[in-house]
Amino acid sequence: MPESMPGPLAGVRVIDLTAMVMGPYCTQIMADMGAEVIKVEPPQGDNTRFISVGPVSGMSGVFVNVNRGKRSVVLDLRSDEGREALRALVERADVFIHSMRSKAITKLGFGYDDVAALNPAIVYTNCYGYGRRGPERDRPAYDDTIQAECGIPAVQEQLTGEANYVGTIMADKVAGLTALYATTMALFHRERTGEGQEVEVAMFETMASFMLVEHANGAMFDPPLGPAVYPRTVAPNRRPYRTADGHIAALIYNDKHWNAFIAAVQPSWASDLYATLEARAHQIDAVYGLVAQTLAERTTDEWLELFRELEIPAARLNTPDALFDDPHLNAVGMFETVDTPHGPVTFPGVPTWFSRTPGRVRGPAPELGADTAAVLDELGLAAAVPTTDAAVG
Repeated sequence: MPESMPGPLAGVRVIDLTAMVMGPYCTQIMADMGAEVIKVEPPQGDNTRFISVGPVSGMSGVFVNVNRGKRSVVLDLRSDEGREALRALVERADVFIHSMRSKAITKLGFGYDDVAALNPAIVYTNCYGYGRRGPERDRPAYDDTIQAECGIPAVQEQLTGEANYVGTIMADKVAGLTALYATTMALFHRERTGEGQEVEVAMFETMASFMLVEHANGAMFDPPLGPAVYPRTVAPNRRPYRTADGHIAALIYNDKHWNAFIAAVQPSWASDLYATLEARAHQIDAVYGLVAQTLAERTTDEWLELFRELEIPAARLNTPDALFDDPHLNAVGMFETVDTPHGPVTFPGVPTWFSRTPGRVRGPAPELGADTAAVLDELGLAAAVPTTDAAVG
């Protein structure tokens, strides 16, 4: 892909005061899509720099991935000089996004009213654990606690018999994607009207909405028609099927797939009791159990060949490691290798495709404070803010 091709957010300047994963994942995608993202960090840096392996201290794999293509500016916002520099950045920005608690950002002088006074057209996005209009607004929040509160361990217990988190930081990432769409929608509104505005994205509210997409179910109605649960997703037999030599994931779901499977395999338990999707849905756990008996009779490769022929969705059980060598992902150019000061890094790239304004990994993640001097010079403030020891190598 030619490096000169702009992304759909080319020309948008983002001042990013977020840390950990929720906010940085949002702004990572904005950077991939062409926005100039200036990551403002305290002198000690974003804690995510230190939470996993990396080629040098301060450049952990998680940090490097969600902060790629950004510029790092170190500002001590407890100092007059640091606040002066941030105000200068705000005046030239399109988006201001932060993940501090409301009281903390307001105490520093960068609440929405303060920022909008400097730049009325700015889109100002708050990334919170809990919305500030509710009684939990000042509570700290992390992915595990939000997973718990939105019901993930509860449905996992129905599915597996044990209350577990899911094996990914789902709340952080779903909330980050929500912050992305909310921010870009506000930018779209500004393009139409010229109006800036304040946006609030809270992890708890986001994940409650996310979980209730299917699990609200019968509880939505008055009177309720059942509990807040989608039975298919928590059926104890809903799991990868054992085969004669391993496992397979398969979903023989709609009537077309079901009829094709029954005709090709002719299991002894086939019955009109399971002939329609509606009938199967009412006894889904029993259906999963019957299919499990049959899939244990052949090898994974044998089933994959048959399911491909019948156009039934099925897949091997991959590991995250295997994704780097996946033929389909490599054919579509999913991975992008970027040269960095510490050697090449293979990033999982942009999963979306645009015919005119494609996104791409815009560059490596910045070392702490790597762009402080350059950015302050652009603002005419190079002499005003001390940058000694801001960068680490």
